Amino acid sequence: MTPASLPFFVYGTLRPGEANHDLFLRGRISSDEPGRLTGALLYDGPGYPYAVEGAGGEVMGELVTPRTDAYAELLAILDELEEYTPGDPRNLYERVAREVTRTADGRAVRAWVYVAAPPVAARLRTRGRLIESGDWLSGR
Repeated sequence: MTPASLPFFVYGTLRPGEANHDLFLRGRISSDEPGRLTGALLYDGPGYPYAVEGAGGEVMGELVTPRTDAYAELLAILDELEEYTPGDPRNLYERVAREVTRTADGRAVRAWVYVAAPPVAARLRTRGRLIESGDWLSGR
């Protein structure tokens, strides 16, 4: 699988039942299944969460596999939603490829994950509200 065709790991408003799931993912994905990202902590944001890398912990979410014919469109849509532009120092999030564990079978899958950009992560580590459970849905 090439990096451009990786699935996405979502942990906030793109999860099933949340506001952006149907708006952005409906009709563009072939599957979603529970998963977890290790080595990150989850912080509450202004209506959405941030995963912050570099610390112990675990973030719960969904592994979303786009339909092949919708991949490029969905990648562009999610980059825009997450306000991510490669190399832009104003990014709130960075899109990074990480190992995510599928909950059903424990298998590791490489996936795109939007994590807090370094300046945002630094701010959250000092002043943010940690979601202890690592699950934004249960942390609200």
